This record gives sequence, structure tokens and C-alpha cells, in this order.
Amino acid sequence: MRQHFALILFLTSFIGNNFAQTPAKETLLQLNTITTALPFMSITPDSRAGGMGDAGTSLSASCNSIYWNTSMLSFAKDPSEIGVSYTPWLRQLTNDMSISYLSGYKRLSEKHAIGGSLRYFSLGDITFTDAQGNITRHDKPSEWEITGGYAFKLSPRLSVGLNGKFAYSNLTGGLVVGGVNTKAAVAGATDISFTYLNDDAKIGNTNGVYTFATTINNIGNKVNYSSSSTQRDFIPMNWKLANSFKAELDKYNSVAIAVEFQKLLVPTPPKYIDNVMVAGMDNNVGIISGIMQSFHDAPGALAKDASGNYIKNSDGTYQIVKNSKLKEELSEVNICTGLEYWYNNLFALRGGFFYESKNKGNRKYANIGVGLKYNKFGIDISYLLAVNGKSSPLANTLRFSLRFTLGKDKQVADDTK
Repeated sequence: MRQHFALILFLTSFIGNNFAQTPAKETLLQLNTITTALPFMSITPDSRAGGMGDAGTSLSASCNSIYWNTSMLSFAKDPSEIGVSYTPWLRQLTNDMSISYLSGYKRLSEKHAIGGSLRYFSLGDITFTDAQGNITRHDKPSEWEITGGYAFKLSPRLSVGLNGKFAYSNLTGGLVVGGVNTKAAVAGATDISFTYLNDDAKIGNTNGVYTFATTINNIGNKVNYSSSSTQRDFIPMNWKLANSFKAELDKYNSVAIAVEFQKLLVPTPPKYIDNVMVAGMDNNVGIISGIMQSFHDAPGALAKDASGNYIKNSDGTYQIVKNSKLKEELSEVNICTGLEYWYNNLFALRGGFFYESKNKGNRKYANIGVGLKYNKFGIDISYLLAVNGKSSPLANTLRFSLRFTLGKDKQVADDTK
């Protein structure tokens, strides 16, 4: 069994490194980012995962698992926990945007656990003007999301989780824009998660805990911000595939490594020339069709001749560069890697890296973080360093999290008698 754990970790690390080290393959692909409504739903809310390259899906259970992977709550060691996180957002651009996050869970029994969270995203003070530049109003746009979750153990090592959530996005305050009445966007969504956890794993002679986890997040309705428009946008439906190994080095020291892949389950925009679609697939589809289409709809790169003109086939269609569709599909997978060191379960050091392909947004950043835990109280802080230029609006992002353990585990109580 230990050979299987070592092989899985090696393969995921190898694939991740090869994704991150192939910029030459990106040069033939044009910029073709996938955008969604309510993007705040996919912003990392907590400092622990925020200090590990956003690789939070396979991390050990905490109050923040309700965002990352609800099924992990079945394996929580503490009976309950609540936490609050705060992130000043895009401070390279403004000084009044922030994300606040409140979350918690409670184990009902050995097999059952519930959790919930509330996220609030403040976009700060915004001044609206008309076409002539005259001030029409001042407003404080905001978005929020409330989530409830349930986790259930299928066996001692297998668990599933299910979330239900409601999201509200009010960006204009009902302002009339260009003669069009605007409104708040409202979405209902669900998350599905699955975890396999083996707390008796080994790599070589090192004992530890191996975790494999996968989630599909934000499966929900399309939204729009206008009562007069029929065009609706996807929310950030996301598939995550993750694994981690926590090595117990000795009585006082442990190191966890996590590798995670993330992909938006949203259709890729097709390519147009003179308002005619020439590559890819129509992305104005339903939710289920959009999820399925997201795996095979990349338009690829249009071939050009020596003069830089697009090459047409004999039937009038445009020629696509060989294998560029597959390369674009693969480039839609983001890679997250993280490392966490704990000393005596009191002090933690963290580091991580997040990679996104240049033609899909080019987010590349490193993270560092620290954690302190004393009795029932814990604090985590993380810092983001953008590696694709200091001008990145994400640069210097700080996250702060506080956690409080409530109650006393029955098993722990029995052991102390």
C-alpha cells in the first residue's frame, strides 16, 4: 500500500511541475480567459490554505473545510470549531475593499457532522456618474453568501459531503445604466465532496496520514444583472482534485505536502472573426451542458500563414493549429502546491505556489504563512507574493484568521479518566 501512496504523490507532483515549466507551449495560444459572474464565491477565504498556494481541499479538517471540502468534517478531531477570517482585498488598487468570512462545524456523532459559513464581500465606496461625468450617486456595493453543509462517513476511511448555498450580488444598487434597469443577481448552488483518508499510511519508513479528496463546487443557476436582458452568466462552478501526505517525523515535528488541481466547469469562449464564430463551441448553453462542454470546447489557436493572415480550408472554415485544442484544454487546469510544518502542534510554518496558464489569466503567486495554536485558540496569517510582476493587483495580499475550539471530545475525555 505504501508504494501506491508514494506513486500517487510522485505523479501529481511530476504533472504539476511539467505544467508549470512549459511556457513555450503557451506562446501559440492566444489570450482566452474564462469569466464568470459572482467570482467572489471562489476567492480563498482563510489564511491556512491562503499560505499554501490555495491548496486547501485535502487539508485536515477545520472550520474552513465548509468552503474547501465539507466531507473532511467527518474526520475532524475536535467536536466543534468556529472561526473568522478577514482579507483586505486588492490593496494595490484601492484601500476599502475586503472579504470577511465566518464559519464553523459541529460533529453530531462518529459518522455525522454539520457546518455553516457566511461570507461578505465589500467593494468599498463607489461613485456613479452619467455620460457627462456628473455624479449621480454614491453607493457601497456588496456581495454575500450563506452556506450550510452536511458530512457523512460511508466507512472508517470514506466520507461524502453536501453543501447548499445562497449567494446575493448587488453591484449597482438598482441604478439605471444606459437606459437599462439593473438588479441584484441571486444564485442558489450546491457543492459535492468526497474524501478518502488513511491515517495509517507510510512512505518508506515514515508514518503519516494520506488524504485524497475531490469536490465539485458552486453547481448553480446562471445569473444576470438586468431585468430586461435574456443573457445570463455562469457562476464559478469548479472541480478540484487533491491529495496530501502528512508525515509524522517524530513526537514533536510533522510536515504536510499538498498538491491540487483546479478547473472551472464553465464553457470556454469561442473565437470570432467579423462576428462569426470560427472556432470552439457556443457557450450560451444550460448548466449541465456547460459543465460537460467545459472539458472539450477549447477553440485552440488559429493557424496563420507567413504574412500573418489566418489560413482557410477549402470548405471555408479556418485551420486550427494541430494539438492546440488539447493544449488549451490542459491550460485551463490550475495547479496549487503547499507545504505545512508543525512543531508540537503549537507553531506552524507554511509555503505554497499557485500557477495559472498565461493564456487563461496568468495568475502566478507564492504564499507564505504562519500559525499559532494554544489550547482552544488558534491564529493564522498568510501573505501573497505575486511572481508575475509587482504591478499585479493581488500582490501583498494579507489574510488573517482566528479559530476557537468548542467543547471537549468524548474520546479525549474518556482517555483522561
